[in-house]
Amino acid sequence: MEKINAIIIDDEVACTESLKIELEMYCPQIEVMAVCNTAEEGLSKIVSLKPDLVFLDIEMPWMNGFELLRQLNQINFEVIFITAYDQFALKAFEFSAVDYLLKPIKKEDLISAVQKVEQRRTKLLSTEHIEAMLSNMNFLTKDFSSIAVPTGEGLEFIPVDEIIYCEADNNYTYIHKSGGDSLLLSKTLKEVEGMLSNHSFFRIHQSFLINMKHLRKYVRGQGGYVVMSNKKDLPVARSKKDGLMSSFNG
Repeated sequence: MEKINAIIIDDEVACTESLKIELEMYCPQIEVMAVCNTAEEGLSKIVSLKPDLVFLDIEMPWMNGFELLRQLNQINFEVIFITAYDQFALKAFEFSAVDYLLKPIKKEDLISAVQKVEQRRTKLLSTEHIEAMLSNMNFLTKDFSSIAVPTGEGLEFIPVDEIIYCEADNNYTYIHKSGGDSLLLSKTLKEVEGMLSNHSFFRIHQSFLINMKHLRKYVRGQGGYVVMSNKKDLPVARSKKDGLMSSFNG
């Protein structure tokens, strides 16, 4: 039996110890190379040990599982996510066919997940599956009118109607929501624009993407500016003016 070299990354020590024991008992084909209790340590071990498989917790401080994967230039290993999410959220992962283990981990689920990894390794589909999941962080958008964004604690599901506008900040984006709070997202505004492409958003400026449902006024000028529902004035680029005017008539 060919061994599958694995790394476990989870900030909960009890969970990593329990998972390691269960793997030894029920999945002898798995060789645990390292157990990491921080995302930073896990990232370092992935680079140095080059595992075949990573058991990766989603909810970790400072850097969650999704953010860890984005730090890598290439994902050439299998990933089984470890999560405490309920069945509703887990359907999102199934959409991209990425395996997961729900805490507390059941023996049957662990064995099944490892078997699926073996099958995918044989078919060499690992990278496509994981990258599909990462590119579909907006997996709930079409069905539930929400987007899922990674935070330091895991994922936050934001109803699209609560987003007033999005503001670029280099490689990050601020999502300004009704109620006055904002969320900093580690995505470019262009990426966020793609996540919201099925909804009534318009890029009025290289730095601003607005929710047309929260638009309250347009004031003419060279490009002019818009007034949003939170009374914020946002500039409209001259190159975007005609497109914005057309959207009013659409």
